[in-house]
Amino acid sequence: MININRKNKSKLPQISTASLPDIVFILLFFFMTVTVMKNTNLLVENTLPNANEIEKLDKKDRIIEIIVGQPIKQYAGVIGAEPKIQLNGKFAQVDEVGSYVLAKLAEKPEHLRSVAIISLKIDKQVSMGIVSDIKEELRQVRALKINYTTFEGDAFNNLQ
Repeated sequence: MININRKNKSKLPQISTASLPDIVFILLFFFMTVTVMKNTNLLVENTLPNANEIEKLDKKDRIIEIIVGQPIKQYAGVIGAEPKIQLNGKFAQVDEVGSYVLAKLAEKPEHLRSVAIISLKIDKQVSMGIVSDIKEELRQVRALKINYTTFEGDAFNNLQ
């Protein structure tokens, strides 16, 4: 009888990691090219008020921001210390808000225009007069979906 030695040492071959750095760099370059960085600097002081009942807006492509507050120290000496409106990185007057919103809506795809939300980031020290003027301008251009941006917290802290 013939005695056959069978070696049952079946090992799995090791996974080659030689292409792993290539894959990592491809993913890195992909995310670097598709990521959009926000490059708007705040020209106004913007300490947002606190609110109890808040809801996060998930879809950022539907939001048009209007920022209101007192100018930062760098600009306060030049244009004064009263509250100003910042639209897209520039100071603006109340009568420019409507045309700004219409221009931003025109940039958005057709299916997003009807669901666009105007986000008002208003400093808690700003009086309601300028807010009412902005809301009146938004009514004139039929931009009726308005959101007030706040921090989560106790609303009674705003009274201080």
